[in-house]
Amino acid sequence: MSRPARTPRRKEAGRTVSRLLADFGHDLPSVPTVQEATQEARLFRHASRRGPRRPGSGWAPAAAPVCSWRMTSDQAPVLWPFISTPGLPPTGAQMGIDMLSGGAFYADPNGWVLDDDVPVTNPNIFSFGKPGRGKSATTKAFCLRMTDFGYRILVLGDPKDEYEGLCRFFGVEPFAIGHGLPTRINPLAFGPLLQGWEQLDAAQAQGRAAVVFGRWLTLVRGLVGSQRIGEQRVPFGPTDEVVVKAALQTLTGHTHGQSHLTETTIPQLWHLLDNPTGDLIEACRYADERHFLDDTRLLRDALGQLVGGALAGLFDDHTTIDVDWSAPIQSLSLSRLEPLGDEAIGIALTCLNSWGRGMREMAAPGDLRVVVRDESWKQLRLGPEAVKSFDADLRLSRRDGDVQFAIAHKPSDLLSAGDTGSQAVAIAKDLLHLADVKILHGQDLGVARELENMLGLGPMARDLVTGWAMQGKGRALWCVGEQHYKVQTVLHPVERELTFTNQAIAGAA
Repeated sequence: MSRPARTPRRKEAGRTVSRLLADFGHDLPSVPTVQEATQEARLFRHASRRGPRRPGSGWAPAAAPVCSWRMTSDQAPVLWPFISTPGLPPTGAQMGIDMLSGGAFYADPNGWVLDDDVPVTNPNIFSFGKPGRGKSATTKAFCLRMTDFGYRILVLGDPKDEYEGLCRFFGVEPFAIGHGLPTRINPLAFGPLLQGWEQLDAAQAQGRAAVVFGRWLTLVRGLVGSQRIGEQRVPFGPTDEVVVKAALQTLTGHTHGQSHLTETTIPQLWHLLDNPTGDLIEACRYADERHFLDDTRLLRDALGQLVGGALAGLFDDHTTIDVDWSAPIQSLSLSRLEPLGDEAIGIALTCLNSWGRGMREMAAPGDLRVVVRDESWKQLRLGPEAVKSFDADLRLSRRDGDVQFAIAHKPSDLLSAGDTGSQAVAIAKDLLHLADVKILHGQDLGVARELENMLGLGPMARDLVTGWAMQGKGRALWCVGEQHYKVQTVLHPVERELTFTNQAIAGAA
């Protein structure tokens, strides 16, 4: 008799690890149920690279041959040199569109100097571009928009009267300089430094005198060096500097320690050197008057040409205008001097720059200016001494809080300061290093080599300036330190009217 098969008794299930830990107060993360996982999957459905396979869904019969690349941030700029440029802070004048990022582009030179994240150490700007590519419009738009942030505009010489419309927009009448006009500018004016001279102690008076006479010597050196003897510039050596400084101190009364100084002019300086006093001859350590006159003949002849030359009556008398420095803009128009030639305009720009520097020597903190220097190449062509004068203005921008905005056609304009390898050319090249912001508008292909050699642009940036920027007005490559931005300037209709410079052509048409 067979026994019935015994059913194996099921082993009672014990506590799981999760249950065991829970009994001691430790709860493990719960695993979602199948239903929860399904609901979560519905939120994030897998999408095929070919797209959903249904009508109107963009399904492709074959997958696109997409390649993936992995590289560091140091290697990425090799293939995409413009994409990796970090954005600038949204402060200052909104100039237009950054075509690489699609966002707005803001220009704030002084703000960039104060921001350690922006590789800028000075607020100076050089703007280069072929005529008709939007240099003037971009400059005027920048000036106009910076007035909203407390800046004032100072145009030290407007050779083409391009800023007269902007002046009248602010209700300011520009000063016109030319023969037959009442405006006179004395480049040897003391400026604000003469105020309160009587209350200064000896050390303070000596300090101010050093500033004033230093500015005057820079001016006279530039004016004398602008004159020619045949093909050579008139030299201005250490002896000439001693003579001019001693004569200026005599004319102003500083030699005799007077508490009230007298303003002098260039004709008075020339007259004293042509008729020296015994005290002046002794102060300059000459044996007699004949020795003095023989040794200073070139210096006196150069000053005589300035007094009786093409600019006679313009910069050889006391200033006749009263400039309102609290106005939003001031401009000095020079178009009436155009028939006299580029050299005469260059001399006028040198005189105005010295005069403007004197007016700004006692500027209050926070009195910020955009100083526009149009057609600056005409001043640089006057020789090394004129280049040094321009160089001094750029170097003082950080101290004065001014944005020096120099405009030229192409970088090689700076090389016209002298012969190849000369001191003037070397100084002019260094001017590029005194402006950390460069605006490069459209240029012809012939300028491409200049962009690479003088500005250090790579092939992509060079092609952008000679290609994309030539296809529309207002397009420019903004070089902010070592960072490059592809910018399209956008003008308001009112600005477009103020910045229009083809009135003569449009009127003829």
